[in-house]
Amino acid sequence: MSRLITITSGKGGVGKTTTSINLATALNSFGKDVIVVDANLTTPNIGLHLGAPIVPISLNHILLGKAKVAEAIYEHESGTKVIPSSLSINELRRINHKKLKDVGKKLRRMADITIYDSAAGLGEEAIAAMESADELIIVTNPEIPAVTDALKTSKLIEQLGKSVKGVIVTRVKKNSKTQMPISNIAEMLELPILGVIPEDERIQQSLVMKDALVHTHPKSKPALAYKKIAAKLVNMEFNEKPSFFDKLFGRY
Repeated sequence: MSRLITITSGKGGVGKTTTSINLATALNSFGKDVIVVDANLTTPNIGLHLGAPIVPISLNHILLGKAKVAEAIYEHESGTKVIPSSLSINELRRINHKKLKDVGKKLRRMADITIYDSAAGLGEEAIAAMESADELIIVTNPEIPAVTDALKTSKLIEQLGKSVKGVIVTRVKKNSKTQMPISNIAEMLELPILGVIPEDERIQQSLVMKDALVHTHPKSKPALAYKKIAAKLVNMEFNEKPSFFDKLFGRY
């Protein structure tokens, strides 16, 4: 059965787009037909992350009735399919965000899993992506402001009559005394923790390389963490171990 998963967050800069791309690529590597959609129309980043900042046909064209959904789907070299949004701000005021739900209905017939990379926050654009979803995942950092905003997001999702599948905590530093413990985050949000993504400079390296981390550094700890989360989403077992160098540098 086809599913639409919206990845959302209470605030920007927590790693929502990185999470959307890496989950999509991991699911694709497991044999699932996946389309990741840049539903963040005001500040889109999917195209920037994957080396296609400007495309002939984007999600904006679909929402404005200028193109069909199939015309805006592009395949990345990793095999993951994407629908980018336009960097132009000229037509933003004319876009009806509620049409994201109609786009989602069509995408459900085209892929096993559709992932919406939502706008951050609790505005109209973010709500439209939430309302389109079958499942929602919240991304946060282990910091009080980010977790507080994640709590607001979960409450809004509840008011919309939707449920949160779980939380992904990103940018987690090893042995840090300043970040919130994962157990405290789970207790505060009253939601399951789907996975924890460690802080790693290779995440930035993958951005420079215009590709998903699970593709550029498949044996790294954050890549394996994303793969484990993806495996949970499709009820698969995943027991791959970190590389020798990850173990070595993690130890020292």
